[in-house]
Amino acid sequence: MKKIVDIQAKAPGKLILSGEHAVVYGYPALVMAVNRYVTTTVQSHSKPEIIFTVPDLKPECSLTVSELMQLQKRIQKDYQSFLKGEVSIRKVLREPIELVQFAISLLLDVVDTDSLTGFHVNMQTDLLIGCGMGSSAAVVLSVLKAVIHYLQVPIQSELLFTLAHQAETMQHGKSSGLDLKSSWHGGCLYFKDGQITARTPSTLPFYLINTGQPHTTTGECVAAVAPYFKNTQIGEDFANVTNAIDEALQFTHQKNLIYAIRENHKLLKTLGVVPEKVQQLIAAIEREGGAAKISGAGAVSGHHAGAVWVLMEDEEALKKIDYSEAIIPIQCETRGVHTYESH
Repeated sequence: MKKIVDIQAKAPGKLILSGEHAVVYGYPALVMAVNRYVTTTVQSHSKPEIIFTVPDLKPECSLTVSELMQLQKRIQKDYQSFLKGEVSIRKVLREPIELVQFAISLLLDVVDTDSLTGFHVNMQTDLLIGCGMGSSAAVVLSVLKAVIHYLQVPIQSELLFTLAHQAETMQHGKSSGLDLKSSWHGGCLYFKDGQITARTPSTLPFYLINTGQPHTTTGECVAAVAPYFKNTQIGEDFANVTNAIDEALQFTHQKNLIYAIRENHKLLKTLGVVPEKVQQLIAAIEREGGAAKISGAGAVSGHHAGAVWVLMEDEEALKKIDYSEAIIPIQCETRGVHTYESH
């Protein structure tokens, strides 16, 4: 395996524009990759081990290939315990760095490691972690893409995606693949019946507001809203509003889009996944003529709901609201995960 001195892979995060929760039950969803990323750099070094450096995870740690495989077996065993209902999904990956390590272990299972020497995996991100931006998917894709490029081994795209899906499942218990597909393809994507249709990226003035990491997990929210989709017609209501948002975006009809986003917000409030404090934020945005909704699972308790997607033509009006220090202008990222070489 030939090696290049320095490889970088960048994977975008995403926002769910419409269809969160409903997509679990087969209804359509609309997802947009955004210009916020996980970037992984892989460099060679002389020691026979893999070194991991991730911000906020100290100290720097290292594992041999043998130790990585032992970790993989432990994680897979704990995942089986989760499937049996014996442990929480939070017990499967005991530390955040294990998502990265597990992903690499899966890759090393399918490539020749006989001549493998050590390398250094360094990760950086400007994504909001645990806030509905698909950070786990971006982490896994960025890492796998960088290591594969560094090792210069041939691997089918389908296999790479399968490995990424297996790794992300350890984080969430069950992965729909929605976040992975968004980070993989980039752009704005419409999902329905397992099919993906690319949409022309919008040029409307979008913003992201970080309301803080939710106190409840995606799994807890999914379980809490399940009765609504089983016992009411709310799934059809979500499908209608997703299609309305999709149409308004395609034709750049801002007035219709504002109306549809507000209707989407009402449905999410009905599910009980928009905390009162976040409802007040969104109400303030609506009073200023804009529209907003949570982008992701939300939360069924606490005051935070992760990322909120905002459409507002007047940026100065947006700055009048609370959370003004947490406002981030965003654009659609048309590129999916991609690599760079640096000698």
